[in-house]
Amino acid sequence: MALYRQSVERGFDERLDVFLKTLIAQMVGDGDDDVVLREPGNLGEPRFGLPLSGWYWTVRSFPAGVVEMSSASLAGDVLTLPDGEPSLDSTPARGAIAGPDGEDLRYLERVISLADGGRYLVAVAGNATEIGEEVATFGTRVAATLSVFGLGLVLATLLQVRVGLKPLERMRAALHAIRVGDTQRLEGTFPSEIAPLATELNALIDSNREIVDRARTHVGNLAHALKTPLSVVLNEARAGDGPLAAKVEEQALLMQAQVNHHLDRARLAAQRRMIGVVTEIAPAAEGLARAMRRIHEARGLTVEVSVPADLRFRGERQDLEEMLGNLLDNACKWAATRVDLRVEATGAAGGDRRMARVIVDDDGPGLDPAARAAALQRGRRLDESVPGSGLGLAIVTDLAGLYGGRLELDAAPGGGLRALLSLPIL
Repeated sequence: MALYRQSVERGFDERLDVFLKTLIAQMVGDGDDDVVLREPGNLGEPRFGLPLSGWYWTVRSFPAGVVEMSSASLAGDVLTLPDGEPSLDSTPARGAIAGPDGEDLRYLERVISLADGGRYLVAVAGNATEIGEEVATFGTRVAATLSVFGLGLVLATLLQVRVGLKPLERMRAALHAIRVGDTQRLEGTFPSEIAPLATELNALIDSNREIVDRARTHVGNLAHALKTPLSVVLNEARAGDGPLAAKVEEQALLMQAQVNHHLDRARLAAQRRMIGVVTEIAPAAEGLARAMRRIHEARGLTVEVSVPADLRFRGERQDLEEMLGNLLDNACKWAATRVDLRVEATGAAGGDRRMARVIVDDDGPGLDPAARAAALQRGRRLDESVPGSGLGLAIVTDLAGLYGGRLELDAAPGGGLRALLSLPIL
């Protein structure tokens, strides 16, 4: 703005210089014998003839300073110029002064000499208000132009970012589909800049799947290698008599249970590293409930299930069924008339930390706090009259822990036992 003001002031001073030269030319004349001052008129600018118009000229004797002539626009007033030695060369003195009506003026002044030796101070002044108005108008236009340009730049940037990052959004959506199990690989065409990333991600997914498959194969081979000898030992022990055979059978059964447990943990550890393995909870829970109703049909046991249809467990179906099956089986063994299973989601939908609370209530005798802690210990059976190995709740605890969840026991509102199982879901 300062540079533009300087440019406007230079243009204004050039106009004043034209008026100054015209004034000198018209009042002096062009003959060598002209030794008297002439009335120059309005210099071609009507505002020099309008009273207090803001445009003035004056001629004073030098160095006496007596006013010889002045424009009609002064209307008898005096144009007050700064004190000091005026310019004696062809370059006019210039500056800012206050006009007769208090307006801001810019002026040009120089000394001229006539043929008779007379010397005069000739000054022209113009209203400088238009300078401020022109600068203000320019500032407003510049601000409006820059605002429009800035807004356009912001919109262009937003559009560029939105369009430019759209392939990344498609890749994010494809990765989400893989994570929730809707697809197995990144599909579609991506720009050349991120196509290598998609290729590497697909290679990583394939490698992860191969690792899981190899782990499953090794676990299966180990299970086969161990179970067959254990079955032989059990068969031989059961065929024999005496304390030794009974002891061998007991220990072989314990070894078989421990082998199954640790093989399951090894299999699950491999599965948890596999991307995109999900299971719908409602069908698995309903299937287990139907099985429990048939098993306990003679007792007239009611098994109710309430699971939102959109909840999906982040894991394989057989692991979910093993956990829910053990909890339902335990509840049905001890319930008097009713078992309730319901699932509640916690956390924001689609979040990585979203969990489900699986609540299994029965109306049986329940357990005191000390017995609840003991019931979660591996192989611990609180009542030998009820069939079981004592591994059910411990297996649920281990499986839930491997998935980042946990199992807790509490008192049910109806007086029986409540099992609270937390599991990761989508």
